[in-house]
Amino acid sequence: MNLYEHPDIKKPKFRIIKNKVFWFIVSSIFLSTLFGFLAGMVSGSLFYSEIKEYLGSIDINIPNFEATETEYIPPTSHEDLLIKAVENVDPAVVSIVITKDVPIFEQYYYNPFEGFRDIGTDFLIPQYRQKGTEKQEVGGGTGFIVSKDGMILTNKHVALDEEAEYTVFTNDGKTYPAKVLARDPLQDIAVLKIDQDKRVTEGGELTLNDFPVVELGDSDGIRIGQTVVAIGNALGEFRNTISVGVISGLGRTILASSGEFTETLENVIQTDAAINKGNSGGPLLNLRGEVIGINTAMVQDAQSIGFAIPINDAKKGIEQVRTLGKIVYPFLGIRYLLITESTQEERGLSVDYGVLLIEGLEGEPAVSVNSAADKAGLKKGDIILELNGEKLTVDNSLSKILEKYNPGDTVNLKVLRGKEEIYPSAILGEK
Repeated sequence: MNLYEHPDIKKPKFRIIKNKVFWFIVSSIFLSTLFGFLAGMVSGSLFYSEIKEYLGSIDINIPNFEATETEYIPPTSHEDLLIKAVENVDPAVVSIVITKDVPIFEQYYYNPFEGFRDIGTDFLIPQYRQKGTEKQEVGGGTGFIVSKDGMILTNKHVALDEEAEYTVFTNDGKTYPAKVLARDPLQDIAVLKIDQDKRVTEGGELTLNDFPVVELGDSDGIRIGQTVVAIGNALGEFRNTISVGVISGLGRTILASSGEFTETLENVIQTDAAINKGNSGGPLLNLRGEVIGINTAMVQDAQSIGFAIPINDAKKGIEQVRTLGKIVYPFLGIRYLLITESTQEERGLSVDYGVLLIEGLEGEPAVSVNSAADKAGLKKGDIILELNGEKLTVDNSLSKILEKYNPGDTVNLKVLRGKEEIYPSAILGEK
């Protein structure tokens, strides 16, 4: 028995309404619904066409997950630049190994009471004596080839020992004995030379193989925050090790020390690219693969603070070695005190720039005898204000200006003597 057949429930009675008004309302609703549906279809079709046309104008790249390419593709242009820079320079970066004849010592025992009958051999004293010499590796560094005939630029402290022998290992596994052509008297720069390999051409002629070389950039245009790459023989063991960082400072002055060798380096580049022992003399690159510096020092008690000599400071030395066979600097022949605002106040001077000619601490003359300054008539107490129109200031020092010239060049000076300005000329000597 279903619900409607239950005895307590009466079946519903439905009435059919035949009122004309009712059917008019029902017809109106039906027609309105019909026309609304047709209008929606038309507008929807137009909207779909517009959407389809818009989506067709968009270039959507869908990853191809079926690709099986195994070659590494850099995800960014920055990384691609780094890889290309290293690939271009790496063949011209070399490792330098330093060897030297080191004495060999042997131990023996000496009886100071030999000859005394009542004393036995219990009093033997150990002694050492030299037993010849043997070649041992005593150090290492890095360099990079700057000419096709085998000129190599490195640090002076790498090639400082005149009694040592230097061996160069190229990136292709070859070994060459190296000769030190020049050591810079003022900067931590040295130039070595290796001989080219000989080969016979198809025509039977004897010729020399060219070495791969680096491209030297312009260190005057570098900026703080610029990405740089250091390459070197890290720890004297891991050859051509790459480290990446940025330029974190410019124009630094540091006191660099390596064993018994200590010197002040001016206008050096500071970088946070890792520079380890053995990296000395290696190249510091920009993203174009150009050498902009020579890695030279690190701060041992710090994290990622290293220094490099600007490559522009070495270009002149390279050319001098090629033409003169040595690196030379012009010599004016004076002892001086750089004038600043505090120096002006302390000494009661009328100017706050220039250099004041003074005697040395042990009475050395302010002007060296027969020097360029002496022949130009300079005297103790004179203040050199300008050299060839350049003012001598803290940022533009006399030594920095003189580096632009060669021995034998004539320079015009602006000198303050008392209250009078004089304008002598000097022919620079050789330092």
